[in-house]
Amino acid sequence: MENLLISACLLGDECKYSGGSNALPEETIEKLRTRYRLIPVCPETAGGLPTPRDPSERLGERVVSCRGADVTAQFKKGAEAALTLARRYGCTTALMKEHSPSCGSGLIYDGSFSGKLVKGDGCAAELLKAAGVSVVGENMTELLTMACKAE
Repeated sequence: MENLLISACLLGDECKYSGGSNALPEETIEKLRTRYRLIPVCPETAGGLPTPRDPSERLGERVVSCRGADVTAQFKKGAEAALTLARRYGCTTALMKEHSPSCGSGLIYDGSFSGKLVKGDGCAAELLKAAGVSVVGENMTELLTMACKAE
């Protein structure tokens, strides 16, 4: 069985900045479990940030909270923790929370806290990709679960 690194909030862990989760439907999680051993990670909490916490966004190479605090070091530490897990479990794919300053892949918020998306990756997604891990957002879950049916 293949290991899949997955954002813990997508599994229902209440590690989202607001204290909630971004849980995928239980049916989707069960389909994923038919093919993958799910390896949960929350890079933000792994980096030492509390839950709940102020929302943060990438601003160039930095990550800042909505109050202006520089939380780059915590995000980088969490990204390293995610990469360590991926390597430890041999994960070649990661299913991550879209638009997140840590997990977002391809599109992230622009750092203005206005809801505007720009091309870019979150800290963890960027590091995982650089290490050769394929990073997909939760909108790709359907493709991953279709792969489960095909086998």
